[in-house]
Amino acid sequence: MATQANPRKKIRIGELLVQHKIITEEQLQAALKAQAQSGQKMGDTLIELGYLSSREFLEFLGRQLGIPYVDLNHFQYDLKTVQLLPETHARRYRAVVLKEYPDKMLVGMADPTDIFAFDALEKYLRKPMDLAVVRETDLLRVLDTVYRRTGEMVSLATELDKELAAGDSDLFRVAAGGDLDNAPVARLLKTLFEDAAAHEASDIHIEPDAESLRIRQRIDGILHEQVMNEKRIAGALVSRLKLISGLDISEKRLPQDGRFNLKVNGKSIDVRLSTMPQFHGEAVVMRLLDHSADRFNMARLGMAEADLHLFRRLIHGPQGMVLVTGPTGSGKTTTLYAALDELNRAEAKIITVEDPVEYCLSRINQVQVNPRIGLTFAGVLRSALRHDPDIIMVGEMRDRETVEIGLRAAMTGHLVLSTLHTNDAVSTAPRLLDMGAEGYIVAGALRGVVAQRLVRKVCASCGHEVAPEAQERVWLRAVLGEKAEGFRFRKGDGCSHCNNTGYRGRIGVFEILTMDEYLADALRRGDSAAFCLEARRRPDFQSLLQSGMRRVRDGSTTISEVIRLVGQVDETAAPAISSDGAQAEGGGAGAETTSLMLQG
Repeated sequence: MATQANPRKKIRIGELLVQHKIITEEQLQAALKAQAQSGQKMGDTLIELGYLSSREFLEFLGRQLGIPYVDLNHFQYDLKTVQLLPETHARRYRAVVLKEYPDKMLVGMADPTDIFAFDALEKYLRKPMDLAVVRETDLLRVLDTVYRRTGEMVSLATELDKELAAGDSDLFRVAAGGDLDNAPVARLLKTLFEDAAAHEASDIHIEPDAESLRIRQRIDGILHEQVMNEKRIAGALVSRLKLISGLDISEKRLPQDGRFNLKVNGKSIDVRLSTMPQFHGEAVVMRLLDHSADRFNMARLGMAEADLHLFRRLIHGPQGMVLVTGPTGSGKTTTLYAALDELNRAEAKIITVEDPVEYCLSRINQVQVNPRIGLTFAGVLRSALRHDPDIIMVGEMRDRETVEIGLRAAMTGHLVLSTLHTNDAVSTAPRLLDMGAEGYIVAGALRGVVAQRLVRKVCASCGHEVAPEAQERVWLRAVLGEKAEGFRFRKGDGCSHCNNTGYRGRIGVFEILTMDEYLADALRRGDSAAFCLEARRRPDFQSLLQSGMRRVRDGSTTISEVIRLVGQVDETAAPAISSDGAQAEGGGAGAETTSLMLQG
């Protein structure tokens, strides 16, 4: 890389912009007046007044200084390289290390004309620097992603550790002392929740180890770990969380469950907390439940239009049972709550039986089970039928008694919604038979099944079209056959918008099975094999694999995500799937049944 222009060069940016006819003299004078009142830099003032865009300004500034403009939204940075500069320096001088070479570094700065910042950075990095100009908002987003408030959390953890090391053995006093803004333990938790909310984490895990404390956040289904050496602060964190949740702070031998609500950056978040005694102390897992107004909008489920129409037809039926299946964390609860939100109207009596109640919905009678006092799913469901409900939602079909009561309720004029842990929609009805339900009851009550998974979405900022890698090509040949040749899809390189992962957010992959007379007849005979065979032969049936491939085709996700969540296909027995994701003619349903290994 060529040596850059001297960053110490002073330029009067407003006059230069006029000289190059990017702005007019009148606009410059208006900007000078606005700048005198606001105290902002000239560039910020011109952008705010709308005389030019931030990109136009930064590209112009780079040309004048003889340095490049780098768009951080599409720049693939290395975490270790960025972290060569401590967070405090990076934020203070608005700088980020982009590349490290043997004899120099490429450093992006929001204001490359800042002489004092340049001198301080070069002194700390101890290497010659080539500069690039970057947008400040993008720079701050990169810093938030890379450091994730690590420095602040480590500082607070050290402060709390010193407080405990100072001979203060009263853990209750340390955990409960001070107000939310001043106590070290409270400030550490506040920072942790703010960081989790900023990155849309669904869970926070606090896990004490032999010599350290692990804090992990699940973001888009994947855990991200942070290790703290101050192991002794774990007790204070757990105790503080117990106090907030109203749990017994002295009970450390048994698991406990609680919940509390907090506001983070103006957003209301319900926290469901569970403690568990482990060898090195108590571990805590917190599920963060977002109470956004449109959280349960049916249109946000991510179903294809045809699937959404089919699902709506199922839940708007006058009676019968509709099941949503999939492993833990596949979005079953969100789907059921979205259905309840659509069905929630003044003329419909809705009762739910849940463990636990995750979201509180107005007008709906929600009951949380408590097995310790005999308040079980079956017991509550039996009582609920005496309260004249139109719609019943059962959190999970866990045992034979609950299944039988739910099925009979579905046959006597009630719409019953529930979940079941099965790998796919086709295996759900046979699973009910295995749990002891009579075939004729299942045939008469079951209206349909929705199986689902969540796959990560390709980042909209850094996603671009690529060809499959060697391993992906082998998998595609097993799935698509000849259609695999020339296959291309979207993939993200990683950027500041997606935590450098290439993915941001998740989207559903669905398999919907509706009952008909042929399937019902197989269930009455108790013939599970015939049921599965007939279900997969139906021309309108789309498996999880086919739904996943449709998501790959439309650029929503990647082949590796479909492989990870749907499974491996036997190359010799798999059905061919056409380029639009549908099963091709000649693909045997029996072959798919035996070759598609769905992972829970």
